[in-house]
Amino acid sequence: MASFGDRLAAAVESKDSVVCVGLDPRWQSLPKRIIGNVDSADLPAVAAATELYCREIIDSVASLAPVVKPQAAFFELLGPWGMQALYSVIQHARHAGMLVLLDAKRGDIGSTAEGYADAYLGKESPWQCDALTVNPYLGDDSVQPFIDVANDVGAGVIVLVKTSNPGSGFLQDQQVGSVKVYEKMADMVQAQALASCGASGYGNIGAVVGATYPHELSGLRNRMPNAWLLVPGFGAQGGQAEDVAGGFDRRGGGAIVNSSRGIIFAYQKPEYSQSDWQDAVFQAAADMREQLNQTRRSAGTKKI
Repeated sequence: MASFGDRLAAAVESKDSVVCVGLDPRWQSLPKRIIGNVDSADLPAVAAATELYCREIIDSVASLAPVVKPQAAFFELLGPWGMQALYSVIQHARHAGMLVLLDAKRGDIGSTAEGYADAYLGKESPWQCDALTVNPYLGDDSVQPFIDVANDVGAGVIVLVKTSNPGSGFLQDQQVGSVKVYEKMADMVQAQALASCGASGYGNIGAVVGATYPHELSGLRNRMPNAWLLVPGFGAQGGQAEDVAGGFDRRGGGAIVNSSRGIIFAYQKPEYSQSDWQDAVFQAAADMREQLNQTRRSAGTKKI
């Protein structure tokens, strides 16, 4: 299989889009047509409705977005029925031609990390994810098992570097010698991305860098020239198209931008409220793609 870095580059080019659609299916926010008369305590029924909802979102955005990002927590809280729903959603996305980045933020050491890596990314993975988010703050030995498996099978590992939440600076911004913790983490990611670099110029190892920190995003783009960036925080968390401009390389590539609530619950927004909920999802994704395409082309022009 081609490397994740190259497959992502090809998908972005094919769809002319850097949109990543986050699947965060909060039960109380789902459309009434999906919830129906389901009792929220009936977990098998909630899981079935959640699966249907996510599959219909995928059908709505598959032509517009190269990547879908299921958030594992919203499936795990539904017990074994939720995990079966997650499996079905992943398979549906793959059949729709989308790359699947599972947002599970795994992180551990030794054989446990190897177990997580094999479970989600390995050759015999039952989940068959294309990439996985990983929390590296136990140390570099907690990341290496994921990197080893990813490089073996051509999967992706997206490492938390500078996250979008307000409290990220508590640890990530601390000074260690001449660099900050997140910069030290970025240097590790860049070394691993360079080592797995494909024809696209990008490797299998990428980084999470929040849109809510545009100055840091620009600096980290320069610090990690061979790493794909996953940029959360767009839309509902306050990040705007201009905030993500620094994440793109001189070709206007190198980053995918995530929106969860802003797309999957678009029908709740005034500008889309008159639409069927699936039409609202499609239009919100299309609008996001257009905004980001304008921004990344402008950003790429400025960097040449």
